[in-house]
Amino acid sequence: MIRVHVHGAGGRLGQAIVRIATGSLGYEVSKSGREDDLSALVAECDVAIDVSQPEGSVAIATCCAAEKKPLVIGTTGHSASQLHSLRAASAATATLLAPNFSVGINLLFWLTEKTGVILGTEFDAEIVELHHRLKKDSPSGTAKRLGEIIAKTKALDYENAARHGREGIVGERTMSEIGLHAVRAGDIVGEHTVYFAGTGERIELTHRVSSRDTFAKGALRAATWLIGKPAGWYDMQDVLGLRANG
Repeated sequence: MIRVHVHGAGGRLGQAIVRIATGSLGYEVSKSGREDDLSALVAECDVAIDVSQPEGSVAIATCCAAEKKPLVIGTTGHSASQLHSLRAASAATATLLAPNFSVGINLLFWLTEKTGVILGTEFDAEIVELHHRLKKDSPSGTAKRLGEIIAKTKALDYENAARHGREGIVGERTMSEIGLHAVRAGDIVGEHTVYFAGTGERIELTHRVSSRDTFAKGALRAATWLIGKPAGWYDMQDVLGLRANG
């Protein structure tokens, strides 16, 4: 029986994780929200999953580091200082950060890197992402990760290369920019498309999600995998064995 603690259990993804874990053999679930005492709850679990808010990630990471409990983080929108705190916690315990728990989207990360390397700098890269109207951050953590992957293949600095939409007379597109475009509408669960466009041809890599259960199942798979791993920084590429196939 794996004792899994879900921080941010009242949110949409948190509720899905709790529901699926509770309905599955092999999991014992505890829950917390913004006002709960994390120290006591973390001490009693085998692994924690954070799907709260950026400040909540730092709070539970601090507790997990103190208790040497592995932590899976699915929250996005962290500031540079918050990411620094999470990295610091990973020195004490296994910490996995995933902007998206979907198996398919993590394959998209891998395919995007391979495609970018093969096509080189002559192909323009743009990212379009669609999410529900209630999503708070933009671009999505997944879109940002895709942008970071593309920037690496083009030897660019992501923060300088990113273009978040375009308006007005912005001039011709340069070879050193990566476009990111966010759509927020209705109840769209999640969709990401990476465009690689050259002269006379275009490649589109698209991933669509129709059920939030996809993310919940991926989070539990990551949590189960992380138990027993040494302190360090991990992601879904490690869980799926894609890094070894690089």
